[in-house]
Amino acid sequence: MQIDLSGRTALVTGSTQGIGYAIAVGLARSGARVAVNGRGTERVTDAVERVRADSGSDEVIPAVGDLATEEGAAAVLEAVPEVDILVNNLGIFGSAAPLEIDDAEWRRYFEVNVLSAVRLIRSCLPGMTERGWGRILNLASDSAVVVPAEMIHYGMTKTSLLAVSRGFAKEAAGTGVTVNSVIAGPTHTGGVEGFVRELVGDELPWDEAQREFMIKHRPQSLIQRLIEPEEIAHLVVYLSSPFASATTGGALRVDGGYVDSILP
Repeated sequence: MQIDLSGRTALVTGSTQGIGYAIAVGLARSGARVAVNGRGTERVTDAVERVRADSGSDEVIPAVGDLATEEGAAAVLEAVPEVDILVNNLGIFGSAAPLEIDDAEWRRYFEVNVLSAVRLIRSCLPGMTERGWGRILNLASDSAVVVPAEMIHYGMTKTSLLAVSRGFAKEAAGTGVTVNSVIAGPTHTGGVEGFVRELVGDELPWDEAQREFMIKHRPQSLIQRLIEPEEIAHLVVYLSSPFASATTGGALRVDGGYVDSILP
């Protein structure tokens, strides 16, 4: 399948590393002009250069701004005022004892993981509908459906993104714009490596630590390994393409069979 996104502009939030970075590379390889987002100028500049090198595309631009704030979102949209493909990947996660999560932390998780996406959708959707084409993708998680006891606040935000996606898909009905969420399973990123170590300790070599983490904490996985970021990116690139024109309002899984359900 030859996916050609030439002439389309994509904004991938939280894309200086991990899943967001892999998505930025995948979209750039498919011909899209890609805006790389992060909070710091130096880090974004470095990521832009790496995406250019890894994708072979010069159509990669910086979009610096903290999307958890209105000011940061305005700065990002000033850098990329016309967005055809919006990938809301930005998110924070971590473990915490459920009864010790205070109000401020609940608000922080909601503002970063949910409100940042809503804010950008609200800004970008009108232009997409006016042009008669657009793709909005919200990166959710298996934690939206199988909420981990040690990550209730995180799971809450990812469940919220499923509702946000379905609701805005209805708002975009009949316009040529599709809105979907992607349920990613346990994925191998730098942040997850730290999370794995937090739960299983630093003594074991990485391969053994990963295996123990999956067996003890994510035994539902059918592939019995962490997913690589590029595997998430493949689905996102497809959903960003004209080939996915009849897929909207969905929660598409690239979870390694983690969610024990036939339907999403």
